[in-house]
Amino acid sequence: MSHSFLKESKLYIVYGGNKYRIYTNTALNFSQSFAEDSYPVKTLHDQTKMVEGTTITKANPAQFSFEVPLTVEKDESIVVDLLSDLVSSSVAEIDTQQLKAFDSYIQTGSATFKVANCVITSSTFSFNPSEQVKVEVSGEGTKLTRVGNESYTIPGELQSETSTRTPLIVYPVVSIDSLSMNSIISTTLQIQTDITWRPFETLQSSLAVTNSSNAMFPSAYTIKNRVISGAIIQYQTDNNITQFDDFSTNSSITIKAVQVGKPSSDNGYFQINMNPSMYTARMSVDEIYTQTYDYRSTDNTALGTRITQYS
Repeated sequence: MSHSFLKESKLYIVYGGNKYRIYTNTALNFSQSFAEDSYPVKTLHDQTKMVEGTTITKANPAQFSFEVPLTVEKDESIVVDLLSDLVSSSVAEIDTQQLKAFDSYIQTGSATFKVANCVITSSTFSFNPSEQVKVEVSGEGTKLTRVGNESYTIPGELQSETSTRTPLIVYPVVSIDSLSMNSIISTTLQIQTDITWRPFETLQSSLAVTNSSNAMFPSAYTIKNRVISGAIIQYQTDNNITQFDDFSTNSSITIKAVQVGKPSSDNGYFQINMNPSMYTARMSVDEIYTQTYDYRSTDNTALGTRITQYS
């Protein structure tokens, strides 16, 4: 008997017929639960049946999350592509936008699990010069299954990797309306997409459900809202104190992640421009005064084209 260890797990993403090995840290998680409907069984003639009966006919959306340290080689670019852009579709002459869907495979020492039709609903980039840059990703899928043992052949054409994986430390370079922000401590960028799964329970499918093999699983969703936001934290100095307690509802914000050791004029490892955006500035009193700019893009379309530096 052998146990399955998280540190030995491997994550693969299959998208567009291609297979990508994604190197994560130990922040890897996936699961799926089922929805229970209970009902009373106690009757007027039998008052001893205190425990409620139950029916299980459908599954909740599968949940997944992982954390990817970014490297100089940018072998993780597929993750940034999947979390950024939307794809357009048309049904009955009605144009809609959807998240890019992919399949995730997690291979352990004894099994291979598949999360089908995954979509990334939340992602967070952390640009902090004191730690390796990373992106935290979470989302939902339609169905979690065990597809085989550890020798299972994952479909798709395996994409080549560089021979090295170089950890990356960056420092944030930020400008608001062409004003360069100095004394930056850290910057975060969050992309949140609120989705609602369409009802998928039918009378016919719910009559003969005996186990998970013939339960009803979600299949389609709609996007309710999308928010691109974050926070910029800087030390308060005599050079930037005039920006104290400021705000704007129509600004251009550019965030660059520049590799440590390169000048701020460098194009940067990662760059995004959000125009128009809003922000509010607030001060925090501590041993060293700081101020935080909470910002949000007021245009959430074509996000991928505004990530002007990452490939």
